[in-house]
Amino acid sequence: MPPGQDRIIPRTVLLFSGHMVDAPGRPTPRFPPDKEPVARTAIDDAVGRSGAAAGDLAICGGACGGDLLFAEACLARGLRLELYLPFDRSSFLVKSVDFAGADWHDRFLTVSSQAAVHIMPDELGPPPADQDPYARNNAWMLQRATRFSVEALAFICLWNGEAGDGPGGTAALVQHVRQMTDRIDWLNTKSLWG
Repeated sequence: MPPGQDRIIPRTVLLFSGHMVDAPGRPTPRFPPDKEPVARTAIDDAVGRSGAAAGDLAICGGACGGDLLFAEACLARGLRLELYLPFDRSSFLVKSVDFAGADWHDRFLTVSSQAAVHIMPDELGPPPADQDPYARNNAWMLQRATRFSVEALAFICLWNGEAGDGPGGTAALVQHVRQMTDRIDWLNTKSLWG
């Protein structure tokens, strides 16, 4: 992050969580790759509805699918972007990006080159044995998103409304955010996908 950038107080801090593009062979589809254009439009519209403007702050992970679509939409509107990764960059790419194809890998590189990238093990140390790294990363993103004020927080989620595949998914983050704000824009994939 450029020197002094953390001292710029944003009027709005957008926090995002959402589904990754489905891995090949996923038994129950959640974000089929062919739904990317629908998701892109919905996320871009949500960023627009939020009222966030150039100089405001956007926070998300960097996974293929919702995260990177959100990051691209925010960068296009001139928002500052922070990515929070639960693993070192190469491990994260394997787990959360590269399975979806080279296009997503290249898009991650483009987005991350324009963002402040925070890598959890480097900044917080290894996770305790009893703590899921994704849940820890979500808690970290929420803490960072409210560091200026809870009132600045606005949350966008691309989510089917169901529990995730394990701890630390969008469902858990939604529960935490609901205790802090009602500025939540839920992009329900069950409706979006038709």
